[in-house]
Amino acid sequence: MSQGVFQPIGQKRLTNIAVVRMKKFGKRFEIACYKNKVINWRNGVEKDLDEVLQTSAVFANVSKGVLAKREDLLEAFGTDDTQTICLLILAEGEVQISDKERKVELDTLFRDVASVLSEKCINPESSRPYTISMLERALKDSHFSVDPKRPAKAQAMEALPLLKARFPIERARMRLRLAVPLRCKDEMLELLGRQGGAVEEQDLLGDLFSVVCLVEPGTFRSVHTFIQTSSEGAGRLEVLSLAATGEAEADVGAAAVGLEGLGLAAGSTQAQQQQQQAQAQVQQQQQRQRPAAAASSSGFVAAGATAAPVQRQAGRPGAAAAGSTVVYPRGPVGGLPEEHASRRERFAELDELQPGWSVELRSRGEGATIDAVFFSPAGDCVGAYANARRMALRTSKAAAGGA
Repeated sequence: MSQGVFQPIGQKRLTNIAVVRMKKFGKRFEIACYKNKVINWRNGVEKDLDEVLQTSAVFANVSKGVLAKREDLLEAFGTDDTQTICLLILAEGEVQISDKERKVELDTLFRDVASVLSEKCINPESSRPYTISMLERALKDSHFSVDPKRPAKAQAMEALPLLKARFPIERARMRLRLAVPLRCKDEMLELLGRQGGAVEEQDLLGDLFSVVCLVEPGTFRSVHTFIQTSSEGAGRLEVLSLAATGEAEADVGAAAVGLEGLGLAAGSTQAQQQQQQAQAQVQQQQQRQRPAAAASSSGFVAAGATAAPVQRQAGRPGAAAAGSTVVYPRGPVGGLPEEHASRRERFAELDELQPGWSVELRSRGEGATIDAVFFSPAGDCVGAYANARRMALRTSKAAAGGA
């Protein structure tokens, strides 16, 4: 007796799909979707429903190809409109994903946690952020596992104590600019000292006392409340940076040694020549400024603050104070070296408002904050960046009005 020849089916139906399942009134309803599209739909990335659903039919069992009965749809959803039911299942149903999709999701979330730590944390010894790859290795060594149902920022803050036990790391502080009436000056400095804030700059802006300081993120609310209540609406608070990182001084000599280790002798010699030229310029600048520095006053020290800032006022002599070192001799804003690239980008606004401004960078000692002193196009010393920007803005408005 002859048997029929088996004819294989070349097309496999209802495969390579993501199933979204919902149970209602004791019955199971499923829809067939494209992989990776359900998450995009729920995140708002994908807007076209046809790009998400493989078919608008509602199944009782997708793998067997069994469609849901119309009576069951009316009983569970109150309608037999399959598109409306598909939208409801997409929004509230359980997604069945593959192992590879789950691994990609966890890896992405793990990298997001490391990215948040890199943005919000620094090395307290150097005030510089860690790289994302270094933090990823540290998290893996600490056996940290992510939860796909929780945001990356919350998990990053939970992982911080685990990393602190292995190497030095802490939350980066916020850099704020505070301005209060002179009568509130002592109270504000006392608050910053009590909260562990570090004062970087102090300025007198008319009848306002302005301070640039670093504070812990957890103390921002108390500082903001003080500005609102104590100054009676006259105070101002400006967030300069959510995560302040220190500008590390570039060691040209170390760079030269590194180039020699790579066999780049010509680049090493050039780096050494640049270092010698920079040192000669600094020494000449210091010798010219010693008489003026001896005659100038050094300002006052903020009580309760961790730093010892120098008070600057517009119109004071431009000579460096006693004990300070000129890091960048007076020159154009655009000529700031690469290690001060962030300041160069920030100060570029001055030349846009009024060309011809110059700046000088001074350090009060090894490891201390680097102060920027600005000189107008006419050669007058105006002190801090806030004073220089105000003067440049006034000149720019006057020029526009005259035109």
